[in-house]
Amino acid sequence: MYYYFALWHDLGVTERVHDVLREQARRAEGRDVEPSAGIIDSQSVKGADTVPASSRGYDAGKKVNGRKRFIAVDTMGLLLAVLVVPASTHDTASGRQLLLDSFFAGRRLRLVFADAGFAGVFVDWAARILTLTLQVVRKPAGQKGFSVLPRRWVVERTWSWITGYRRHARDYERRPDHAESLIRWAMIATMVRRIDRRTPAQRPGPRPLQRII
Repeated sequence: MYYYFALWHDLGVTERVHDVLREQARRAEGRDVEPSAGIIDSQSVKGADTVPASSRGYDAGKKVNGRKRFIAVDTMGLLLAVLVVPASTHDTASGRQLLLDSFFAGRRLRLVFADAGFAGVFVDWAARILTLTLQVVRKPAGQKGFSVLPRRWVVERTWSWITGYRRHARDYERRPDHAESLIRWAMIATMVRRIDRRTPAQRPGPRPLQRII
């Protein structure tokens, strides 16, 4: 099984299958196949013992030793780009690479929403180099606890779709690019169900208890 996973990854088959399904999902919702707006975000996850020291790091803010995942999604929450790096990497450094990957892949994004971790010179860089508007969605002043933020909830929902697969509870992969490919596979499964049912995939809930006789 791993042989075919690695082969499809190396040949670019996984990425092509993912992109075709995303286009179908957007078309089914009456959207253009290429979005003009998106959301970017990062997530630090613990690295298993199989993750080598050369591709892992420590996120002091989240107190996580492992890797950091960056994703760009459209306004439907479908994956546009993914990048996996050591957890010690700053958001703006990988954010630039993520947007550059989207740009050179032919994405025509003109508006991108992000959290405060991407504020500052990154906003100016995006406008100057990629001619896109990066809008920072900040938490309300004095906010305590959880609060649904405009646009930000879309990417948070995507994270829940991805981490709904136990393989993504932490990072087990030796190679970061294989971790990226597995995230695409999680989204492939999500989109297949979405296209088939015409409804978003739901995280499976606990099974009802059965009485043993």
